[in-house]
Amino acid sequence: MSTNLAIRFRSSVPLVRHALNGPTMGTRYSAVFFAPDGADIEAIGAALFEAVDRVDRQMSTWKPNSDLNQLNASPVGDWITIPRELTTVLAASLRIGRASNGAFDIGVGNLVAAWGFGAAGPKPDTDRIGAFAGQARPITTTALELDEVGLRARKHAPLSLDLSGIAKGYGVDELARVMEAFAVPSWLVWIDGEMRAKGLKPDGSPWAVALERPERSIRDAMGVIELTDMAVATSGNYRHWIELNGKILSHTMNPKTEAPLDNNLASVSVLAPTCMDADAWATALMVLGEKAGQQMAAAQGIETIFVLSDGSVLSSL
Repeated sequence: MSTNLAIRFRSSVPLVRHALNGPTMGTRYSAVFFAPDGADIEAIGAALFEAVDRVDRQMSTWKPNSDLNQLNASPVGDWITIPRELTTVLAASLRIGRASNGAFDIGVGNLVAAWGFGAAGPKPDTDRIGAFAGQARPITTTALELDEVGLRARKHAPLSLDLSGIAKGYGVDELARVMEAFAVPSWLVWIDGEMRAKGLKPDGSPWAVALERPERSIRDAMGVIELTDMAVATSGNYRHWIELNGKILSHTMNPKTEAPLDNNLASVSVLAPTCMDADAWATALMVLGEKAGQQMAAAQGIETIFVLSDGSVLSSL
């Protein structure tokens, strides 16, 4: 949105609580914030929807005409013009992919689809899965080239990109950008388990968000995280899954095994300045597992909460 729509709020004006939400990315986005009575809430709501809708239009693997799917369908070697927002997310994906030694890998789109987590539906394609066995996959960080200045991308090998481990986090950052553009002094925005907050509530308390108990059959909080000028994202194996031959399969792919994640982690929550980074790192640490994940988090200076399958909690907060 253009900055000429921004409304500058004065801290001396009494603030009123507002809550807005709407559909996006197969789920819902939400914003709770405090603004002066008489603020243009309709304009804020429209800007919030436009922000996340733009992310969905660009980065969805479920929308055939999304910019991401156009890049996926493009011939190897051809430069493709892409939007600024998609360029930003692809650049962050490659950066975190390198930093995590490939644990975060957006080049797993074919695996996601084959195992039944894509747009084709929740049924694994065993023939397709078997065909992947023994085949060397392209290394995404070298097979995808970005021209960040020219807003272009090209593939040096066949790639099927999937941004499900980072796009929602970026969508939350776009919600935050709207809040900043309207100079809202205190807010909490989120999409599913990806959240970002700014400031304190009028009573001086921080924003409190639930750390969900990682159980498939219930929705319950196992703790509370207090957020101020920070984002948090959680990756887990308990909300998006399918059952195959009596075994529960996580939606998160392990790039090395080319199969759904199978380790002793139930969830990983990451705190970071941006929700995009928190989202991607939560996925990477979930893939790495308890020991390697904690080592990587320590090396990167990342604040984390690891929840093991037995309910044990390991925190670096």
